[in-house]
Amino acid sequence: MELDNRIVMAPMTRSQSPGGFPNEDNVAYYERRAAAQVGLILSEGTMIRRKGAANDARIPLFWGDQALTGWKQVIDAVHAAGGKMGPQLWHQGMSRKPGTGHFPDAPSDGPSGFTLTGKQVGEAPSEAEVLDMAQAYADAAADAKRLGFDCIELHGAHAYLIDQFFWERTNRRTDRFGGSFEGRAEFAAEAIRRSREAVGDFPIILRISQWKSVDYQAKVAHAPDELERWMRVLVDAGVDMIHCSQRRILEPEFPEIDGAEGLNLAGWVKKVSGLPTISVGSVGLTSEFTGAFRGQGSAAAKFDEAIERLDRGEFDLIAVGRALLQDPQWALKVHQGRFDELRDYDAAALGTYY
Repeated sequence: MELDNRIVMAPMTRSQSPGGFPNEDNVAYYERRAAAQVGLILSEGTMIRRKGAANDARIPLFWGDQALTGWKQVIDAVHAAGGKMGPQLWHQGMSRKPGTGHFPDAPSDGPSGFTLTGKQVGEAPSEAEVLDMAQAYADAAADAKRLGFDCIELHGAHAYLIDQFFWERTNRRTDRFGGSFEGRAEFAAEAIRRSREAVGDFPIILRISQWKSVDYQAKVAHAPDELERWMRVLVDAGVDMIHCSQRRILEPEFPEIDGAEGLNLAGWVKKVSGLPTISVGSVGLTSEFTGAFRGQGSAAAKFDEAIERLDRGEFDLIAVGRALLQDPQWALKVHQGRFDELRDYDAAALGTYY
């Protein structure tokens, strides 16, 4: 996949698809950003076919005729505007509150029946059930390629299903999908392998994070050697790129190794894996993104140091979230040097289509 530039639109959940079906507003939302020179658009999280995947019936599905017809309209409009796009394929796992989403009666999935706080509320799923969860990502990947998308991203971050397999707190399995670093990465590897079989030579991105939605200090890998073991499983499974989510893009991942201005997560992942990486984390704004969910705005800010790191090859692409949510012209303004026109982020934009 060849991109016109290194700006990625980060996935941002909007809950603007009633019934789970993309509509005309969704089409126009992505089309505007494609027309304004965003190099690669990654969609908001889209739900794979496991019925207990979502906590909100307004999050778009990525299965079923009606939803896929809507996504076909989205990608056709993005291509007509000169853009490239991939859907982010998502399953919330035990982050979902029981009794919510498109199918409230469906049970929630998880690695071991443990909640994000470490409370056991159910039994561990069978290996056959785990394999069907992995296949659901592959089924969505096949549909994405069939519809004409340019890539896919598996959401493996922020304490959602794939990340719950990575994390010791939520993965207490004793079979091949648990235990060691390699075992806890095996579910992601299974989803990647099955997706690769479904799509062939087609870009597969995996999003990861160390932090969790319930614990900002959490880590899967506490040192570079652990990170390398984790990434090796994913590389061997056939992933093409790792999208590394941090709350702030300039935050060093292992400052005890390379100091306060050391490599960020994307830099370390690229170093130990050899894969290209996407870096993300409050680019272009003064405060990290979690404040948006508390109704907090954020002022526009310079991002010179992030560009310097990009230029020297620490990572390969920069994903932009709220700044692009607020202003569909953000990438075009940056390209044209119109930095004085960049807008502050208003948290009210989270619920409004621009």
